[in-house]
Amino acid sequence: MPSVSPNYDSLWLIPLLPFAGFLINGTIGRKLPRVLVTAVALICTAIPAAIVAWLWITMKAAGAPDLIQVVSQPWIQITGLQINFAFTVDHLTLIMLGVVTGVGFLIHIYSVGYMAHEEGYWRFFAYLNLFMFFMSVLVLAESFLLMFVGWEGVGLASYLLIGFYFKKDSAANAGKKAFIVNRIGDFGFLLAMFLIVREFGSLDFTHVFNAISVNPEWHGGILTAIALLLVLGAVGKSAQIPLYVWLPDAMEGPTPVSALIHAATMVTAGIYMVARCHTLFDRSPFALGVVAIIGAATCMFAACIGMVQHDIKRVLAYSTVSQLGYMFLACGVGAYAAGIFHLLTHAFFKALLFLAAGSVIHALSGEQDMRKMGGLRKRIPITFFTMTMGVFAIAGIPPWAAFFSKDEILYQTFVSGNPIGKLLWLVGLVTAGMTSFYMFRLWFKTFFGPEHFEEHADLHDHGAAVHASSGSHAVMVADPEETHVHGVHESPWIMLGPLVILAILSFIGGWVGVPAGMGGHDEIGHFLDPVFASGAAVEAPTASYGLERGLAVISVFAVAIGFYVAYIFYYKKPRTAAAIAGRFPALYRLVENKFYIDEIYSALIVTPLLMFSRLFLSGLIDGGIVNGSGAAAGATTRGLSSLVRRVQSGNIRSYAGWLALGAAAVLLVMIFGRSVWLH
Repeated sequence: MPSVSPNYDSLWLIPLLPFAGFLINGTIGRKLPRVLVTAVALICTAIPAAIVAWLWITMKAAGAPDLIQVVSQPWIQITGLQINFAFTVDHLTLIMLGVVTGVGFLIHIYSVGYMAHEEGYWRFFAYLNLFMFFMSVLVLAESFLLMFVGWEGVGLASYLLIGFYFKKDSAANAGKKAFIVNRIGDFGFLLAMFLIVREFGSLDFTHVFNAISVNPEWHGGILTAIALLLVLGAVGKSAQIPLYVWLPDAMEGPTPVSALIHAATMVTAGIYMVARCHTLFDRSPFALGVVAIIGAATCMFAACIGMVQHDIKRVLAYSTVSQLGYMFLACGVGAYAAGIFHLLTHAFFKALLFLAAGSVIHALSGEQDMRKMGGLRKRIPITFFTMTMGVFAIAGIPPWAAFFSKDEILYQTFVSGNPIGKLLWLVGLVTAGMTSFYMFRLWFKTFFGPEHFEEHADLHDHGAAVHASSGSHAVMVADPEETHVHGVHESPWIMLGPLVILAILSFIGGWVGVPAGMGGHDEIGHFLDPVFASGAAVEAPTASYGLERGLAVISVFAVAIGFYVAYIFYYKKPRTAAAIAGRFPALYRLVENKFYIDEIYSALIVTPLLMFSRLFLSGLIDGGIVNGSGAAAGATTRGLSSLVRRVQSGNIRSYAGWLALGAAAVLLVMIFGRSVWLH
């Protein structure tokens, strides 16, 4: 039963404080000193993180409620429909809030150093706080409609953050691309809400899911239609095939934005929504199968592209798409807890990888091409150590975090009742080896081998750091007073501190959910039991600890193969990769150019729409009908006025004549009109 208590009124502060930070920095931030802008942004995100930590302690205590609900006055109230502005916290919400507020706060701290010399410093933190506000609303929402408000809000905030360098065409276009592509998925979410209102008369999660739970005979049909429309929304927000194309281009934003969008918040919203609606999806095996197939296809497809990218951030971007595919796969086979477990560990290691990549870019004066790196492990040792922790984690090396979460997904896929479960497992296994390959490729090309970069001295002018903007990144100095620092150097500790914390979490973060088959107690699964155990129609597979360990050994073997191939290609015999690419130039160009998906979309969708809008909408409608009707109205007015103005001649005799003519006309009308009426 929901627990409503005034002690939980502080829940409102979780979204309201970031919104207050947005209002303060967004309105008067330009006039405030940077230290005050920083204080506002950090305080307004630190307090929500502390409240979430308090909620963790409260809800894990003995006798604590499984569900906390805080309701305001009715938000929308019309005949037959009432929607409250209500927040709900259960164990699933708590995990998501921990990710959003905890990792989000670390990214805010990192941003203080990374964006230190940006002109739009106040604007950047205003947008970050706005993002945190909408993401908190999305996670806390107790209804589909309020979730949709947060859903659209993070789309707006991501548009602003991705296009932060709005004077750069590629950044502005990337922001627009993200916004427009997500509208496709959001349209599916909107249609799903229409169907939910029609069928259930409510948009509240509790009402809808209880109605489904008490009617065990409800399967497929309208539930499948609703589920598939929700999947369309999730595919857009979580960057799955075919709507993944916006996420790699989102790299045009500052690196902290990439970490925030990819790791802590926006892209996991689709996974969260599917998990939150598990009661609905459990009644539609077809919809679950679609989710599983999309996830498996996306994780392998994105991994293929990531294997040949040269931009360090784009490798991580396609890695994010691939890892989200794993989470989709888990939800598609009914292993929601495993998907959320991987979402949790992914938040740690992916935030770490992006922020560490930002530290590398900072050290190289904005350079992002891995072909112009190499040998950095001795130049930036702390960044090297922390990024190594992230690489080991995402590769799935035990006992790093992702080993437990990713292998749990593979095991659950293998033993699921899905007719193609074994094939999906094989796709996930091969993708694990590919992930290991492209991440160790990044590791070797960035930190090992000969140095391919040029030295760039940091210039100072009267004790103030002079920075240059290269692409979408600012070159910053660790300490403006240290004029002796030249060339490649380590980042300041305000950036390294979050890296160290995330590196520790990337190592130990998976220990909270070690499966029983691997000697653990599956704490995450048990913690989420109150959420996923109720009303589940997907039968849980019988545990086989021996099988789980065997599959884990196979997975580690695949990871080892990926590492070995990367070691040979990019460390032991660094010319091998180029030689192989030379033997298959067409295939290499196909993958390097991302299978020309963007070009195909442009040719089949974008160009025809532009032609239609220019020829029909702009040419016929706007130019012909709209402009033509306006021109015709103007010509008619001018013609009538040219006739009417003759009446105003200034000649008294003319006025008398017109008066007589008018009087005669009136008399004629009265005479003939009366005769017609009499007859």
